[in-house]
Amino acid sequence: MSTKTLAKPRGTRDMLPDEMESRREIEMRLRNCARTFGYREITTPAFEETELFTIRSGEGIIAEMYAFEDKGGRSLALRPELTAPALRLYVNEGRSLVKPIKWCYFGDCFRYERPQKGRYRQFWQFGAELIDADSAFADAEIIMLANELLTSAGVTFTLKIGHLACMRTLLSETPPALQVAVRQALDKRESDKAASLLSENGYEHLVQPLLALTQAKTLSEIFSIIGNIPEKERIVEICQILDTAGVTYELSPAIARGLDYYTGIVFEAFAEGLGAENQIMGGGAYRLAHLFGGKDTPSVGFAIGFDRVMVALSNKQVVAPKPQVSIIYLPETRDAAVHVAAMLRKRGICVELDLMGRSFSAQMKNAGKIADAAIIIGENEKSTGTVTAKNLKSGEQMQWSLSALPEHITEFMSER
Repeated sequence: MSTKTLAKPRGTRDMLPDEMESRREIEMRLRNCARTFGYREITTPAFEETELFTIRSGEGIIAEMYAFEDKGGRSLALRPELTAPALRLYVNEGRSLVKPIKWCYFGDCFRYERPQKGRYRQFWQFGAELIDADSAFADAEIIMLANELLTSAGVTFTLKIGHLACMRTLLSETPPALQVAVRQALDKRESDKAASLLSENGYEHLVQPLLALTQAKTLSEIFSIIGNIPEKERIVEICQILDTAGVTYELSPAIARGLDYYTGIVFEAFAEGLGAENQIMGGGAYRLAHLFGGKDTPSVGFAIGFDRVMVALSNKQVVAPKPQVSIIYLPETRDAAVHVAAMLRKRGICVELDLMGRSFSAQMKNAGKIADAAIIIGENEKSTGTVTAKNLKSGEQMQWSLSALPEHITEFMSER
């Protein structure tokens, strides 16, 4: 048998309790926030048929996925994202539900790529989909939700909004392959490369408008460059709704976000303190259901990179340590200690009991490391039906009857 120490797979993480408590706190905030908008949670399998992802992105995406053949010869893949599974679920189970459909989800995804700060081979996403509601108000609501989710998480971020019609209109006279190349450059925030591609292919006259569009910050600037496009009224209405809701955002007409996937409004959020890889959320309007056997259904949604959110919050105290009570007892008072622990735990108080048969003084020493208060149950306390509580922060001591303990202990622990 091998005796070597086995390490976790590359691109994955082990998470200790402090980190997990912070993650669960942020998860809870996101779920609660989504519920206030009427979005209900779904879950989908960790692996799907490989075709679910290749049908949209092409066979080339297999190199980025954990794809495999199962014992029955079926081609399966660990999910690299959660939008396609959500729309597959809609086609399978959701078409008879009351419209519009408002779903949210949280789950782990898998991609075979080079690990880096805030980006792993196993990662988590929180997202939402608004299905079968084709309106400016629907577009605005999903942006409002994304904004509120990040705000509730405590992230400092910049929200940017664009519309694919802007760049499509500007590039409409260029060949499709060149449009894709220019948009891919813009998606990577390489506007100089996009300009060079136009120049090299004989579209020098589009360079100045393209660069101007990437810098446009107001609706009037945008439409002065691309004209009164059919989508203008909807774009204006979306912005009016967001302004009414008090959402802070920047217009960014150069956002690309995978143009074969998205169809209209697109938006992204960028967090402070993450360097070049600072995008933590992306989304937009899209149509996918028809690819999975359903009707051509308008949808709009987004995904939040949960791991990057946690990195962005790494310098903030997400969860205050939960106050803990350590019960100090003697061998002959163990039963009383078990009784007190059970009573406090039923009231949601975190209680530690010594499990190793340590001495009274060793228990006290350990309590000073892990707890806010110690409850002492010696022979005297057992005989009088009382307990002695010691605040391990202030040193204050109090004695109460057993029945009065739950009433006083929480306030006593909070005193400094």
